[in-house]
Amino acid sequence: MTSPVQPTDRQLQVRERIAHSLASRHRKEKLFRLLGIGSVTFGIFVVLALFTDIIGKGHGAFVQTAIELEVDYDPQVLGIDRVDTESLVRANFDGVIRKALQNRFPDVGGRSNRRELFSLVSSQAPYQLHRELQQDPQLLGHRQKLWFSADDDVDTYVKLFANNKTKEFERISKQQAGWIQQLMDSGELKQRFNTTFFTNGDSREPEQAGIRAALIGSLLTLMVTLVLSFPIGVAAAIYLEEFAPKNRWTDFIEVNINNLAAVPSIVFGLLGLAIFINFFELPRSAPLVGGLVLTLMTLPTIIISSRASLKAVPPSIREAALGMGASRMQTVLHHVLPLAMPGMLTGAIIGMAQALGETAPL
Repeated sequence: MTSPVQPTDRQLQVRERIAHSLASRHRKEKLFRLLGIGSVTFGIFVVLALFTDIIGKGHGAFVQTAIELEVDYDPQVLGIDRVDTESLVRANFDGVIRKALQNRFPDVGGRSNRRELFSLVSSQAPYQLHRELQQDPQLLGHRQKLWFSADDDVDTYVKLFANNKTKEFERISKQQAGWIQQLMDSGELKQRFNTTFFTNGDSREPEQAGIRAALIGSLLTLMVTLVLSFPIGVAAAIYLEEFAPKNRWTDFIEVNINNLAAVPSIVFGLLGLAIFINFFELPRSAPLVGGLVLTLMTLPTIIISSRASLKAVPPSIREAALGMGASRMQTVLHHVLPLAMPGMLTGAIIGMAQALGETAPL
């Protein structure tokens, strides 16, 4: 038997160099992996901290202070003797609320003191009584216990009271603070879920303000934007990528599409004002005109992402379809488009997210 060949010194040096290089490469890969994990972990931690801060400071908006009062639908105080549309319009519901507060705190005297007492309840309380009496006319001449939204200053004071921070709030007098404490002790003041925040629109009174109008307007605007921008953007991308000849005209269009993607939104807004409202005289409707303007703004994003998705489809798909006898249109619609659709939808989501951020001024 022949003896094994002993490696030479040069071969041993090469092996040592390779082993050292592999060890160094493995260390760098491990370090890169750890840095990636650390970056992702740090990003998640920052996002969680951000949401924790937002929720911690903003959760109070979902809770509203309410005061229970026993109201008397006295015809003499209301100034009506029957319940109909005309009578409800001129009924003195403010007087009913004031009388209920005076009955609850009979010792309060003086004009300034009564003014402070009446300010405990929100100014929307009379409208609540109007709805109650309109829904049930039999309440006229009877008593009823109802929960009314507290004034925004009272609401803020109660929320600060729960955190022992009432000394930082000076818009409530000591006398009002005493009345609030009495209501809290008797269970006639409590905090409940703020449904007004989701059912009301804009208001100058904080306790009456809500997001309903803004939410509906944003949804309608996004609906108009999506219905117009996605089909037009996908169709333009398909034409430019699959059918348009390569010449100066198409190059000019591509350059302008890329430039439009970087135009500030205020420029599109001025364009919409000049073209859609002043020239075409469209109605001043935020969902309609705003949707048209946002369509122009999101089209470059959708076209660029859709073209990138079409380019990512392997050429072998097109060649196989054409080899099987499919027409150019059949190849694009039946084979290329389904494969590129996920990327197109991603571009549409990015464009809609950009449009959603621009609906706030509308």
